[in-house]
This record gives sequence, structure tokens and C-alpha cells, in this order.
Amino acid sequence: MSATASGYAWLTDRFPGLMEAYCLTLVEGLTPRKLLDRLGARQESRVRGTAELLEPAYDAWEDHDGERSFVGVTAVGDWALAVEPNGYLGTLDEVIVPLSRGTRLVSHFRNVNAVDHFFWLDDGVLRLHFEPLFPAHRDGSDPDGLVQVMRQVGFDLSDDDADYTVHTEAAFALAEHLTGVRLTPQFLESATYVCGTAPVPGRQAAVRESPPAG
Repeated sequence: MSATASGYAWLTDRFPGLMEAYCLTLVEGLTPRKLLDRLGARQESRVRGTAELLEPAYDAWEDHDGERSFVGVTAVGDWALAVEPNGYLGTLDEVIVPLSRGTRLVSHFRNVNAVDHFFWLDDGVLRLHFEPLFPAHRDGSDPDGLVQVMRQVGFDLSDDDADYTVHTEAAFALAEHLTGVRLTPQFLESATYVCGTAPVPGRQAAVRESPPAG
């Protein structure tokens, strides 16, 4: 079955805490430990189930004043999946460009203020970036290569009066199309995550910014 937004209609009901503010990053060919190493993360714990990532993620913002971000990583097929509740490492050029060297990376993000992003990189090259709320406006080296697929998974590419009701679900579906990784409630509830905190590039101790999710 082709990936579509309707296949992710369960997201808000099953994972309301995560869907308030999240960043998911998929990197092909890396183990969870290798991904954490590339992030410069300190491995600190293991947890089972995505819900168990929420409290330590929010605690990390307070403990580190936003200078380090909590991330949990698990294996799914040939990919490593990094989950950041209330995080945004997977949106930073300083992180995702080197992380994608020699491989493929797909990430998507949203926060409580409805700010969202989707990235697809191959070997350090940004192929596609857009905001799921505004999918008609895209950039990257191949901004139009997935237009038909974007429509099929559920994005409304109209400039005016677009339907935004399933834009987050459509982002999950587009990530599935690009990676072949289909996330299910059962997987997210049972996966074992290797967890750690990674430095946030450019974050200075003297500058006390608020976390992106409020």
C-alpha cells in the first residue's frame, strides 16, 4: 500500500504528547550508537516506548539551559530513527548536512506554535525542504521532483485556500515514501531507544533563549 496521510491518522490520539512538539530524523545505514556518536551525544540511558522519551527531553532543556538536546535513537530496518520531543537538532544545517554525508537523511519537525519543516538530504546535498503548512513553497536542489508524490500522500499544494488538516500526517507519509520506513503505533510503543544529550550548535551559555516549543 502506498503511503498516505490517512495511514497516520492515529498520531494525535495515540501520541498526543509527542505531537505537541517533535523532530524525527531518519538516517540510512547507521546504528543508533553511531548516530549518537555523530551528534556528539553522551549516551545516558535506555528506555522502551516513545512516551518514555517525553519527560527526560523536557527535563534536559531545564538542566542544560537549552545548550544540549535530548534524543532517543532506535533501529528500524536499515535506518536509525532519532526522536526528539521538544527538540530541533534535525532541522539544523550544522547537524543534518554532516549527518547525511555518504547516506540519506529525512527529517521533519513541528512545534506548539505550528512552525514546521521537512528535509530530505542525500550525501550532504539538500534535495528538498519545505514547511508542511506551506507545501507550495519549496527549495533545495530538486524542489519539484516529488510534487506528484506530495499530492498523493495528502499535501494540498494550492497557494490559496489550501487544506491544512492533515499536513503533519502527510509529512510522516512522505518520509515513509522516501525511506520505506512505515512507523506504526505498535512500533513506537515497543521500540527500545538508546538515549543521550547532544550539544546544540551555536547555542551559547550567555544567551538564554526559550525552547522552540514554548
